[in-house]
Amino acid sequence: MERIIEEIREDLSRRITVTADRLADRTLAEDPAYAALLGRAELRERIRLGLRQSVEGLDRGIRGLPVELAGARATGTLLAEQGVPLDSLLHAYRRGGRMVWQTLNEAVAAHDPAALPRLLPAAAVLWDVLDQLTDAVADAYRGTDAARCDRDRERRAALLDALLDGTAPPDGPAAAEAADRLGLPGRGRFAVVVLAPGAPVAPGSRDAPGSPGNPGGSGGPPAPDGLRVLWRIRADGETALVELGHHPLESVRELLGALGSRAGVSPVVEGPGDLARAHRLAALALRTAPASGGPCTALLDERLPTALVASQAELAGRLRQVVLGPVLALPAEDRRVLLTTLGTWLTCQGSTTYAAQRLYCHRNTVSNRLRRLERLTGRTLSDPAHVVELALAHAAVLQRANAPATSPAPPAGPTPAGTARRSPRPRG
Repeated sequence: MERIIEEIREDLSRRITVTADRLADRTLAEDPAYAALLGRAELRERIRLGLRQSVEGLDRGIRGLPVELAGARATGTLLAEQGVPLDSLLHAYRRGGRMVWQTLNEAVAAHDPAALPRLLPAAAVLWDVLDQLTDAVADAYRGTDAARCDRDRERRAALLDALLDGTAPPDGPAAAEAADRLGLPGRGRFAVVVLAPGAPVAPGSRDAPGSPGNPGGSGGPPAPDGLRVLWRIRADGETALVELGHHPLESVRELLGALGSRAGVSPVVEGPGDLARAHRLAALALRTAPASGGPCTALLDERLPTALVASQAELAGRLRQVVLGPVLALPAEDRRVLLTTLGTWLTCQGSTTYAAQRLYCHRNTVSNRLRRLERLTGRTLSDPAHVVELALAHAAVLQRANAPATSPAPPAGPTPAGTARRSPRPRG
């Protein structure tokens, strides 16, 4: 067998060149991936090298020598970097193996037809060689592709961080380039979501790692049609950039509902340069979501008074003390009753009757508690300005209670200046 291969080597080399031309033309005609990524000359050269690797591997295999796989590995690496799909590459290798066997038979038949039966044992050797070459190509391709995906994912994550953290100038070329490489339009409708730290990593499947839909490479709930989400997991929590398209901001609730965690949602912004501000506002919205009571999606525009308090910690502390200091100085149970009554009355839009129903007590009981609150604070619930103060101070109390690390309530100061006036009984 070795002697036959040696005798036809020169003719086989010429035939392999012709076979490479035929296979290149056939591949370009049948496989759009190759047609889009490689020209005929480059593809022909790649195929010619692959066919020669098969013939050389057959020659070594017949002589009992190990097959040289470095060339196959180099091919797998190169085509992975060029973006040729692995299925296309393996299909071309399998087709090339069949054509090598056909060409080998033609060369032997032209040299000595009587020698064809002696060629049959070489078939098993050739298929083994082809298996080794295909495995080497595939392994090199997968390793290179995984590394490329990791690089792309890190690069895209850095671009997303630059937009969300504001390290890219809002109106400069860096921001525009980052948005373009992430596939974001220059103008559109965007929102940012911030999940509470420690929230479980979102289940499900987002876009493939390194793809436009998922630079962070994490899992998450499928988005509604037309709603594109770019997730990012960092040490300080999970963040998402949502390209809303025609969807209303409320659609984000549906997206986050499956996560079962607390989340803050920014208002809608119109350009990638506004995403850093949206990120800050989403984090602020998250601070307004109650730490207890289960999952909650807090849209900033629905919680502006609470967000205003949350954004000014020093003023919030002063507001608690000045407006509700005497109430906070009461024994724990009295304090809880009055603050709960105030919060319920505010939630019920000033209706004593509805507040009593929610509190499971008589309407007069609610009125008595509110009058006591007025006496202690020097504010009257019939004065809109005083109601605003009490509502913001109540929000500041809740904000303090929901803070991750709470400290003792500030000592009660003197009752604010002014004489408490008894207000008319609130309308039921």
